[in-house]
Amino acid sequence: MTERHSGPTRRRLVRGAASLAATGAALPRRSRAQGLADPRGFPSQPIRLVVPFAPGNATDILTRQMAPAMAQALGQPVVVENRSGASGVVGSDFVAKSSPDGHTLVMGSIAPHAIAPSLMRSPPYDVLRDFTPVMLAASLPNLLVVHPSVPARNLGEFVAYAKSREGGVNYASVGSGSSSHLAGELLRARTGAPLVHVPFRDAAQAMTGLLSGQVPMLVYGVTGVLPHVREGRMRALALLSAARLPELPEFPTAAEQGMPDFVVEPWIGLFGPARLPAPVTERVFAAAHGALESPAVKAQLPAQGMQARGLPPAAFAAFLRAEIPRWAEVIRVSGATLD
Repeated sequence: MTERHSGPTRRRLVRGAASLAATGAALPRRSRAQGLADPRGFPSQPIRLVVPFAPGNATDILTRQMAPAMAQALGQPVVVENRSGASGVVGSDFVAKSSPDGHTLVMGSIAPHAIAPSLMRSPPYDVLRDFTPVMLAASLPNLLVVHPSVPARNLGEFVAYAKSREGGVNYASVGSGSSSHLAGELLRARTGAPLVHVPFRDAAQAMTGLLSGQVPMLVYGVTGVLPHVREGRMRALALLSAARLPELPEFPTAAEQGMPDFVVEPWIGLFGPARLPAPVTERVFAAAHGALESPAVKAQLPAQGMQARGLPPAAFAAFLRAEIPRWAEVIRVSGATLD
């Protein structure tokens, strides 16, 4: 698949203008504006920044932290709008089909932009074709947590516990197609532990299910579960990242517990629709990167378990070209489905 992220070249624009002049043809002003954004006037109205998840999750938190500084840099309000559904696919699809003028963006993530393309039977978009990558904003390691009633104190003990129980152990996810879903399926595939997926509508409901003891295990971002772990309402067994977090050294990784290939590290990234003009992309990137590096945002990331990435458009596109097939292979090996 090829990427179509840049706008028309100067040579093509000049050639097209000459052709119109020769024929005497003229396009209506509204059609020209819809077909090609004029980057010189950007932004000419408030920016709609879609979060494709319910309020309160890690993507929503980071987006709302960044929005004020982005608005100041762009000279227009940045309005955060939650459009949840299908693990982020609903809101992401809305932006993919929006006008490529830079006024509608989405703060996407690993679920709708790396996992869904392989997990869905008929995905409504092609990530590499239908979006313009703007910036890989942050990564957020997952933490595998259990209800305090589970006797396991580490990952190996949990696998043994699951295998000892008739019918196995249920595990919650924040929705089919999320990284919390794929983490459970990957653990099942790697260890043979009889784990049964129980999808919830969103993170709040999944954590309520775990806190109540309805479902004994959950994999979710450090941001969401850390307060409950510190209050003793959940027990953390493993950090699913390549290395321990310097800010949270008390959490051992799965690799340290004998599972080096059990790494499930969600990420958050900013996208526009395909064919976003390069000058618009660069201006949005500059505003987003400045917001991410601002003292107000940067100071809050470590406590939330987030790590700033700030990759520019070309590097983010290269990251996606490697990330999407990696998750396709995980889905193939684990046999994960949306059911």
